[in-house]
Order: sequence, then structure tokens, then C-alpha cells
Amino acid sequence: MYFCALIFENSQLMKNIRNFCIIAHIDHGKSTLADRLLQYTGTVSDRNFQNQVLDDMDLERERGITIKSHAIQMDYEAKDGQKYVLNLIDTPGHVDFSYEVSRSIAACEGALLVVDATQGVQAQTISVLYQAIDHDLEIIPVLNKIDLDAAMPELVEDQIIDLIGCDREDILRASGKTGEGVEDVLEAIVNRIPAPKGDPEAPFEALIFDSVFNAFRGIVVYFRIFNGTVNTKDLVKFVNTGREYNAEEIGVLKMDYAPRKTLSAGDVGYIISGIKTAVEVKVGDTITHVERPCAEAIAGFSEVKPMLYAGIYPVDADDYEELRASIEKLQLNDASLTYDLESSAALGFGFRCGFLGLLHMEIVQERLDREFKMDVITTVPNVQYLAYTTKGEKVEVHNPSGMPGPNYLDHVEEPFIRGTIITKADYVGPIIKLCIDKRGTFLNQVYLSADRVELHFDLPLGEIVFDFYDKLKSISKGYASFDYYQSEYKLSKLVRLDILLNGEMVDALSTLTHVSNAQTFGRRMCEKLKELIPRHQFDVAIQAAIGGKIIARETVKAVRKDVTAKCYGGDITRKRKLLEKQKEGKKRMRQIGSVEVPQSAFLAVLKLD
Repeated sequence: MYFCALIFENSQLMKNIRNFCIIAHIDHGKSTLADRLLQYTGTVSDRNFQNQVLDDMDLERERGITIKSHAIQMDYEAKDGQKYVLNLIDTPGHVDFSYEVSRSIAACEGALLVVDATQGVQAQTISVLYQAIDHDLEIIPVLNKIDLDAAMPELVEDQIIDLIGCDREDILRASGKTGEGVEDVLEAIVNRIPAPKGDPEAPFEALIFDSVFNAFRGIVVYFRIFNGTVNTKDLVKFVNTGREYNAEEIGVLKMDYAPRKTLSAGDVGYIISGIKTAVEVKVGDTITHVERPCAEAIAGFSEVKPMLYAGIYPVDADDYEELRASIEKLQLNDASLTYDLESSAALGFGFRCGFLGLLHMEIVQERLDREFKMDVITTVPNVQYLAYTTKGEKVEVHNPSGMPGPNYLDHVEEPFIRGTIITKADYVGPIIKLCIDKRGTFLNQVYLSADRVELHFDLPLGEIVFDFYDKLKSISKGYASFDYYQSEYKLSKLVRLDILLNGEMVDALSTLTHVSNAQTFGRRMCEKLKELIPRHQFDVAIQAAIGGKIIARETVKAVRKDVTAKCYGGDITRKRKLLEKQKEGKKRMRQIGSVEVPQSAFLAVLKLD
């Protein structure tokens, strides 16, 4: 009798649960709107409130962007008098953190599509929206920032209607800053987003969508339950790794962890099992019971595909093991980071890491420094190329040193992306020129309105990972938005450009580039390194080479001492004798001396402009 009552209670609870995420382009007011929802539902008190309350990293506050997806539970009493549990899984807006967005979407039934009333629909908005539609999420369009003088509500509403085909009445007008329209948003979440489906009686089945490392309690795993029920002290199993654990503590995610004795289908929560090793937890894995396991793992979770690769090395070689542990812990919290062991003649042992973009790489480096106190050197980033040898073998090249020699190389293929740029009509000419300069192919353009254009290009991925985004923003005065996905590999004429210091190759500064860019790129690299490498007691020759051919050279002049200062008269031979003696010393010093390369030189290639 008690068991039947418990099943009925669980199904009643499920009916009043809503799991949703917020999707938006960067800087469209997503975090501010989330703040208002938390305040309106009383989830965060006025005393504990601060702007961007879900962005708990200092980096997120400083840059004004969301880097990590966050989950939080809100209690809301609707106008019909019923009490609802709302699980919000916040998402980042930048294209480099799209994997975080895919994880949030996989754990939800609905999404708020937030569009800035002053800027309109942007490229990233469209990209994420398609992901949400693929997962059959209920989309609630929200027009944000309507309190601003520059707002164009009717015009932007027309863009949203064209995009998702909704009625004008379906679009909610709100302001994250003033709190206007927040109640309408909450009512829409309750009324439009469906309750989670699932059977509390079925075998326990939950999806891991995130995890964090706690120094005192081990790894805290965040999950969404699709079927079944879990209780404290239950013996559970992670399907992909096959490992078994006791559920020492389970609970829901409020502003802090809120322990519960039981969690059921539809709930979003956490589990602490005293897991100490990072490799035991994989985001996208399924949790089930040991005694009554589910039939198969949960599908539909997208795998991460790194866009570019860079080497990360400790400044002090003795910190190698500490760096490994730090990257493992960071990967728990950032599943889109991939890494493999690597060694370099110049830098010793380190890791070849895969990133989703240049901002992602910068954030990882910054987090290693702030959260783990790791001082690291990052090498020149490269994308993944496919090299085909004369024997017909295919080699994946993540690192210039992995490129087969010219004698064995038949041809190289490089990754291309299909890019979408949305901009004002005034900037179409300069943007097309920028894309063509980056070896791009213009495909077509579509006018979304009288002064907004959508452009489509095919571009080499290697050309956009460095400064493309910055140049695009400069050309368009910040109005253009850019989104892309990898489309295919194409045959390309690439060469390996090496940097030599005093005749010795520095493998960490090598890069793969198109033959048309090599000469200019090599010269600019040498000029930049001349500024960054400090003067030594001897001349330092900086050379750029392709194979055995030197294509550019600069020289850092030696620090000289005026050895003839004491000769205040007499024969010229006295001065010449002292200068010859100094010359011999400089020559000997150059043979045995080593060139110190500062860390800034390894990132010089990124800031050549």
C-alpha cells in the first residue's frame, strides 16, 4: 500500500517539474535574466545576491561572459495556485563553449530563446537554436532589453517569426535589467514546457551532464534522472566505465547542495560517492543500479570535436606531474578539453591539448594559473591536418613535428568550415574582402531585412582560429556575428615553417602554413621575435626556414662593452688588439651560450598584427 502511494506521489511530483535552459548569443542579457528569475522565485536572498549570481568564476565576471553551464533549482507558485519545481541549466553564449550548450540541451525539455531587442537575431542564436530543435525542445522566444531607447521590438519580432515560425503573441517581452515581464516568462515556462517523461518504477537511468572536483569530498557528479528512483546508500554503477559506488549523498542543486533521501525520474541533482580519480567520471555516461540495471546507456549526447591543438608545458620541468593532475581536474569541469602526452626538445615533457577555439584555449590557460597556481607555456596552436604519405598511409597531424618529411609526403588535406556571418548591409564589402584574404570562398548572401545580411562562406579552419574574429568585429564596428561548423577536408598546399635561433630549430615555434602565406608570415615572425628576445652577450640570429631554405632573417645585436674606453691615446693597433680579443670572446660565447626565449615569444604568432 505504501509503495503504491509512493509511486502516485512521484508521478504527481513529476507533473510539476520543468527542466529548461536559456540559449542566446553572447551579451544578449542571458545571465541578467537568470538573476531576475532567481530573485523573483526567492531562490537567492537579497543579502546573498550579486550580479551574474550563476557566474561564480572571477574570469566570468571580469569578461562578462558565461564559461561554464550551471544548474540550479527554483520553487515557483504559479497563478493557478500550484507549486512547481523549475530546474534551470544555464548555458554559455560564445561559440567556443558550444559543447557546454549541447550538454545542457540534452538534459532539458524546453528552452528560453533570448534575443536582444537592440541587436536582433545573431549567428550563434541560430546555431544553438537548431541544436535545441534537433532535441525536440519546446522553444519560448523572449525579447530582452526592451527598456533600452535603442530597442526595435517590432523589427526583431519579425526576425524571430521568420526564424522559428511562431505567432507574434507567443513572443514574450522582458527586461533582465528592470525585471519587467519576468512573471510572464515564469508562467510560460510552467504552461508551455512539458513535464519530464519517465517511469519512477523502471530501472534507474540517469545522464551525467557535468562534474566538479571538491578537495574534501572528491568528485561531485551532476545528473538528470530519466527513469527510476535512487536513494541514499544505494549501490550504483557508471555504465561506460563499469565502476560501482555507494551513493553516500544525493540531493538537488540550490544555491548550495541540498541533500535529499530520494530522487526520482525528472529530477536534476548531484551524487557524492567519494570518487577521487578524475578518469573515473565521463560526462555523457549513464548511472544505473547494480542490482537492477537499465537495458542500455542513454543516447543522443554529442561527442566533443576539438577545433585546434596546442602544447601546454610547465615552466619548471619538475612540475610535470602536478600539471597532469591539474589538467585532469580541469577536464572534469570542462569536458570539451582533451589532452595527450607530448614531449618537445625545447620545452621537455608536456601535453598536446585540444580546444574548441582560441578563447577556450586562453580561458584554460588562465584557469590553470588561477585555480591551480600552474605557470605554463603554451605553444603555437594548430588545427588537425590529414597527411598522406607516398606509401598511401594516412597520418593525423596535430603538431608540426608530426608532419612527414618532404621525401615521404604525397599530399596534405586541411579542414574547411562553413561559416555564417550576420551583419549590417554597410559592412558587406569589407567582410567579403576579409574572407577572400583568408583564402575563403564566397557562397551566397541573403537579406534578412533592409539593412541586415546573412553571408555564407567556405573558409580554411587554420585561417580563422587566430585573429579572424577580432578583425571581423573591428571591420563591422562590433555589429557582425559569426558562427561555423566543420564541413570537410580539402587538398591544400601546406608547408612547415621552422624558426631557428643561432642555427638550432625551436620545435615549439614551428607552425604549418599555406605556401602563399609562408614568406610574409616567416618575416613577421622574425621581426616579432627580434622585439621579444632579450639581448645576449653575443649576436642572436633569428631565421625562418622551409626545409633547408632560409626565407627570412633578423639579428638581435649583442650587448657590447666599450673595451676601448681606457685607450685615450697612442697607436690604433692598441685599440684593434682589444677589439679582436673581444671578437674572439663573443665567438666562443656564441658557440657555448644558449638563447633564452621568453614565454611571450611562444604566443607571438597570435599577436602579429
